[in-house]
Amino acid sequence: MSRTPFSIVHAHFEKYDPKIAAVLAIVNLSDWVEERPVSDHFYNLTREIVSQQLAGAAATAIFTRFENLIGTKVTPESVLSVPDQSLRDVGLSWAKVMYIKDLATKVISREVVLTNLEELDDESVIAELTKVKGIGRWTAEMFLLFTLQRENVFSYGDLGLRKGFGKLYGKDKPTDKQIKRIVDHWSPYKSYGSIALWHTLDNR
Repeated sequence: MSRTPFSIVHAHFEKYDPKIAAVLAIVNLSDWVEERPVSDHFYNLTREIVSQQLAGAAATAIFTRFENLIGTKVTPESVLSVPDQSLRDVGLSWAKVMYIKDLATKVISREVVLTNLEELDDESVIAELTKVKGIGRWTAEMFLLFTLQRENVFSYGDLGLRKGFGKLYGKDKPTDKQIKRIVDHWSPYKSYGSIALWHTLDNR
């Protein structure tokens, strides 16, 4: 996320949420927002699917084995050419095998179109991606934040964000209403606030 100079983002949080500003002052954003092949949305979505409900190290290990299995560029065609059992053998659950192949099939048939996502607003991107089995709102929001690098994303379905919020604001099991009351003040830079909350848990 580099569209807005960080000095402007930090000044925004100093005004509207000093707790987040204090965390952002010690965050190295490059640790969180790694460079991704922005134009290769299929590749990034397969990685998001592989990473679902896994810790970072485990997700990275399985995705590396997945890439090695494919052997060439990760494309819808190359994924569909690999037997389901081979995908299962690199550590994917049967459900994730089905999800990745559903994504590949729908991209080839153009039931899901990835080529114009940059031109869509956030909700339209979410609507397009959630046509795929196994891609829910959370996965789509992570794609918005980390691949499209949208600056105003907060995922209410992310357990880490809820835990980080509770820790930073001293609220045990905060409700959506309590979270929203604070997070709304972060706009239009909610993504930076999200990173700050994850950082409080050291949950990279």
